[in-house]
Amino acid sequence: MVPADEGGGLMRTDLLADPLDGLDAALDAVDAFDRVLVAGLLRPGPEQADGLAALVDAVAGTPLAARVAEAADRAAAGAAGEDHSVALAAARTALMGSVHDALTARVADVTGRPAAEPTAPPATGEEPAAHVLAAARAWLCDLARAGWRGIDHDLVGGAAPVVSALLPVPALRRQATLLDGFAAELAASCPGSTLERVPVRRWADLWSRALLLTLPGAGRTAAVSTATGRLLPLGVDLQEHATAVQAQVHAVFEPADGTAPRLVRAAVSAPKPDTVVGAGLWQLLRPRMSLLAAAGEGRSVELDAMPVTAEGDLLWDDGRARTGEPADPFATARVILSAAADPVTAPLDRHPSRIAVPLLLEGYATERADDGALALTVAGHRLAVDTDRIPAAGPLTPEAVAASGACLGLLRWDAGEFVLQPLAVETTVRKKTAAVHAGAWAGGTTDKAGARAEKAATDAVAVLRERAGKLLRT
Repeated sequence: MVPADEGGGLMRTDLLADPLDGLDAALDAVDAFDRVLVAGLLRPGPEQADGLAALVDAVAGTPLAARVAEAADRAAAGAAGEDHSVALAAARTALMGSVHDALTARVADVTGRPAAEPTAPPATGEEPAAHVLAAARAWLCDLARAGWRGIDHDLVGGAAPVVSALLPVPALRRQATLLDGFAAELAASCPGSTLERVPVRRWADLWSRALLLTLPGAGRTAAVSTATGRLLPLGVDLQEHATAVQAQVHAVFEPADGTAPRLVRAAVSAPKPDTVVGAGLWQLLRPRMSLLAAAGEGRSVELDAMPVTAEGDLLWDDGRARTGEPADPFATARVILSAAADPVTAPLDRHPSRIAVPLLLEGYATERADDGALALTVAGHRLAVDTDRIPAAGPLTPEAVAASGACLGLLRWDAGEFVLQPLAVETTVRKKTAAVHAGAWAGGTTDKAGARAEKAATDAVAVLRERAGKLLRT
């Protein structure tokens, strides 16, 4: 909820809890098909035939109907080929895309913000390494036949030469990274027959996305234009894994030509050793993107012909950016956010997990359940807070959120409900309003805990570099 006299208006938070027609039916069909992949398509049984039939029913009346019906019949008979697997993956992706569209339409009703105009797709160019993509497609189809319960190290190891052939091709890095991560996850779970619990939806998500990305044109470079104007950071979303870390800055862009502002993102990733954690992560990312320092210091950035995709992703180039004047993210949110256009989503990226919509909430009450779960009550409606997404690499804590009076965050959809990922909060310290940001240490910090973590990370990286140097010299 943003005061109307500060550029906002009443946010319809009540809509977040209202049911969406057809949502449960679409997800039920997806779940039914996902269970088919657990046992695989090599020797399908009656239960798998039922799951395939549910997928067929869900896309009846769409352009996919005939092709999916044929694919389901062949799969139920244990005779599915590559084209049939692709059709099934496309139907599943279309259903998840419909869920994404319904949820984003509801979010637009809640925020009242305009949507950016979609742009024409880029022209088709030469498809790189088509034979390697065909090999990737064949491996993924072998996975579907074996099922998650049937995976073993020999089957999963078939991805290694494919990934090695994809990685040297810049246009295919996305496919290579996805296959590599998927194969590593499967390898860590082999043999599938001994798994106590199968991550059914996650592996089906990865399988269907990877399969469609092997098709001609799927990896086509997004349409790119340029952005000149002022960038006003809202917050930093830090995502950490055992071997990699990524920071994504969400911001409002004000074009220099005076056209309407819009929401954009800029991301930077880096590999990391497992000994670098907490605030030490920033030193891996900071040298790669100056925007992190500006976001951490609360400053704007002047852009000069910065490449930007139609989906609102800035292809960051430090040479086209200059740090500007101080810019308080909460002031930006109160004055400009409600008028900033939401970016469009690329067709293959239409998935509920991709929803991350910046918004500002004020005038709420906080509550904690017996299990420690935190929620905000806004205008009488409860919104769960995803405290697990608050990074340890910053001063923001669940306790700060619980004591706050304003929260700038990302609205997400997880486990069947909308949740809020806090990026920053305003709280009262000694009778004064103070802001606490998850990305406050992105540009460096004098905070004792943050400084200790950075020093520990520096020492760890120095040791690793010394060891790597010795190995290279031997």
